[in-house]
Amino acid sequence: MPTPLLDLGLAQTTPHPFGLEVERAEGVYIYTTDGKRYMDFISGIGVNNLGHGHPHIKQALHDQIEKHLHVMVYGEYLQAAQTRAAQALTSVLPDALNCCYFVNSGTEAIEAALKLAKRVTGRTQLIACKGGYHGNTHGSMSVSYNEKKKSAFRPLIPDVAFIGFNSMDDLSDITPTTACVLAETIQGDAGVRIPDLAWMHALRKRCDETGALLILDEIQCGMGRTGTLFAFEQYGIVPDILVLGKALGGGLPVGCLVASRERMSLFTHNPMLGHISTFAGHPLVCAGVAACLEVFNNENIVAPIEKRGQRIASFLRGLLHVKEVRQRGYYFAIDMPSEDHVRHVVEYCMANGVITFWFLSCPWSFRIAPPLTISDAEIDEALAVIEEAIRRCDS
Repeated sequence: MPTPLLDLGLAQTTPHPFGLEVERAEGVYIYTTDGKRYMDFISGIGVNNLGHGHPHIKQALHDQIEKHLHVMVYGEYLQAAQTRAAQALTSVLPDALNCCYFVNSGTEAIEAALKLAKRVTGRTQLIACKGGYHGNTHGSMSVSYNEKKKSAFRPLIPDVAFIGFNSMDDLSDITPTTACVLAETIQGDAGVRIPDLAWMHALRKRCDETGALLILDEIQCGMGRTGTLFAFEQYGIVPDILVLGKALGGGLPVGCLVASRERMSLFTHNPMLGHISTFAGHPLVCAGVAACLEVFNNENIVAPIEKRGQRIASFLRGLLHVKEVRQRGYYFAIDMPSEDHVRHVVEYCMANGVITFWFLSCPWSFRIAPPLTISDAEIDEALAVIEEAIRRCDS
């Protein structure tokens, strides 16, 4: 049995963590202190899209460490690492998304995006989507849907409403009193729910009609995960605010909201310091961001993802007990007959060297989200373990 984190003086998030004692990680593998090797088939929950320890990112981090780490709270000094990261990111985004605010996590980026929407519009109503997940601070929890995860922490922030994800009828709930509509471009925790093209266009149109800002959360579905660098590219729309995190830092903790310079400038007055964060834009993290984007620019990583993802999905759909597979790129939810089936699959895979996982809000599904750098041979090795895990569900 793994040593409980609480016994080591560390906070614990569940009664039964996996408890792997990590020694090192490289490529698609995590190596533990007992000499075992595990294929990370979930990319650390969407963080390690480029695998563990990409050499270009490691070199950029070493170079930045030699220069400096934290020197001042965000916004007071010019730091080359921050400007390089901003230039690298805005260069691959539409012209309207030309100003970055790098923060410490995805949930902080959501908080800042909600504040910016209120500041831009002068309105208070926040609309989010049923099934959505945006983080665990009070604001981001308020616009997340799973009541089971929220009830113990109420009261949360007021004036929040929810519409059906992919529901045309519910778009009429967006009115001239709405500050923003927040949606994951592709819902993650709900079990990889993919919206219709027509709904995304109608959502964009309704926000334009009412003056509400459209915030797209790509904390988990961005950075190549769905077969394009950003998932919204597949829908032919542009959000007013884009929120990123997880894989953006190449393995370092980061969040980012991207908007227009005009909108972002409102954080500078009435009041000043409209959003402020001591470690926002940390130079080491920004070096990781710039290096991560350079890897995407210089290596042919994203182009093959959707075709290879479809191959994986086709294989999984042919397995006994699999009821449905939802997939976009290397983003998968595999529906099983019950939570017990999911638990069996995840535990068997772990015992046999492949890390899969579950969803907080879709307990009858298990997730896979391998690094985008994984080879075909490594995919086949992992799928063989998953196939055997599912086959053994009745034993």
